[in-house]
Amino acid sequence: MNVTVTTLQRWDREGVLKAYRNPKNRRFYTEQQLKEFMGESSDKNSGRNVIYARVSNKSQTDDLENQIDFLKTYTNASGIIVDEVISETGSGLNYKRKKWNQLLDAVMQREISKIFIAYKDRFIRFGYDWFESFCQKHGTEIVVVHNEKTSPEKELIDDLISIIHAFSLRIYGLRKYKKKIKEDVDV
Repeated sequence: MNVTVTTLQRWDREGVLKAYRNPKNRRFYTEQQLKEFMGESSDKNSGRNVIYARVSNKSQTDDLENQIDFLKTYTNASGIIVDEVISETGSGLNYKRKKWNQLLDAVMQREISKIFIAYKDRFIRFGYDWFESFCQKHGTEIVVVHNEKTSPEKELIDDLISIIHAFSLRIYGLRKYKKKIKEDVDV
């Protein structure tokens, strides 16, 4: 800003540019204050609004389309302009989903204002609260449209059922190797 310390002190006293104080009573200013003072846009909603829909496998394509249609209807009814629709097929337990990771990269770059999802588990199966906090720290709000209120016990039971289901699918996937194992004389 190219002003002297005494000018900043005077502005603080006069309320022109109020300073925050640290525990040692030293003045400091935030980047947000600087932007507002300099007249730069401080609009929190300057990022993109994104719809994120996910299903676990290709046989659920109809559900994926229903999620997208439902979220588009919700955002349109709320008067929200959606800039991008991201749809993905992959397990909610998989942290290596390409489009999901690209979305998180955009969140870290503060390019995303809101992410609209149908259910928490469509975003991530476990650790949703951590990812929600992560997004909030980067200026992104996650909007869960079907936000069901459940008791902690029911939530724990649902999580356990999800774990059992995920591992049972892995065991089922090993069936295709059963014949190869029987035919292999070395095994």
